[in-house]
Amino acid sequence: MNRRALLRAATAAGTALAIGPVATLAHADAGFPAKPIRLIVPFPPGGGTDILSRLIANELATATGWTVVPDNRGGAGGTIGLAEAARAKPTGYDIVMGQKDNMIVAPWLYPNLSYDPNKDFAAVAHVAYTPVVIVTRSESPYKTLDDVVKAARKSPDSVTYGSPGNGTTIHLAGEQFKNAAKVQIRHVPYKGSNAAMMDVMAGNVDLMVSSVPSAIGQLKSGKLRALAVTSARRSSVLPDTPTVAELGFGKDFDVSTWYGLFAPAGTPADIVTRINAEVNKLLAKPEVQAAIQAQGAEYKAMSPQQFAAQVADELPKWKAIVQASGARIE
Repeated sequence: MNRRALLRAATAAGTALAIGPVATLAHADAGFPAKPIRLIVPFPPGGGTDILSRLIANELATATGWTVVPDNRGGAGGTIGLAEAARAKPTGYDIVMGQKDNMIVAPWLYPNLSYDPNKDFAAVAHVAYTPVVIVTRSESPYKTLDDVVKAARKSPDSVTYGSPGNGTTIHLAGEQFKNAAKVQIRHVPYKGSNAAMMDVMAGNVDLMVSSVPSAIGQLKSGKLRALAVTSARRSSVLPDTPTVAELGFGKDFDVSTWYGLFAPAGTPADIVTRINAEVNKLLAKPEVQAAIQAQGAEYKAMSPQQFAAQVADELPKWKAIVQASGARIE
């Protein structure tokens, strides 16, 4: 990828994702959709992205009569599915559930990524976001995040934290916390959340930085203790857990991951607008809100322009975060 070109695109008007590409095709077929819509899920079945994608597909079908077919195309941290979506014809019949890891972090993590988030996609609809939670085992001597910081300052690198993998948003949230608290805590990467979860509960690592959906079951069972969430405000699923910023570690500390629908660049503006409107109607329904929150996520509707602006704003910011972490995937 041409990184200079990517940065120039990122600093351009945020609406470029939603408006610039769609200008190449004037109008959609008035009968849209006349056939099934494929929703590419860039992760295997059963994970958080898959569950959320199927929820949206089923709810859209129920509300509109459309046929929306989830198609799992996992691999390489979600980048394989995103690459397939970028190559699809811009007709509105191929959309993808993207997220921060593969749209914002991946361009700075993978040296030969085949897609450009700003040029190859039209932002369609933001669906949800989820904070990251810092947890420890229930028997841990660390009762608060301040306990962790004091121990790390007394003996740098003596405290360890696990994550689902090197270069994930969750790993980078841990690195951001270390920077904000000015401490040295040793990162231990795992191949997925389950292995890291088992080791923190066994006491093999002191902490785990996790998505809320991955940790919520063990938190509710009492096997884990939540020390803080990394979002700007508390999670509705963990209302008694303070934010990192509340605890005084970084005034504007806010690290969360998000999920949203994208279409190939050039998809007609009226199709983008129509899908966005239907998804936003779903997000206004209490039963859909409850289903999203049951997964440890928070629903949030946006216009295509607002979602595009968020992507364009975050992309260059995360370059510095990835570079500071030293993470890289060949």
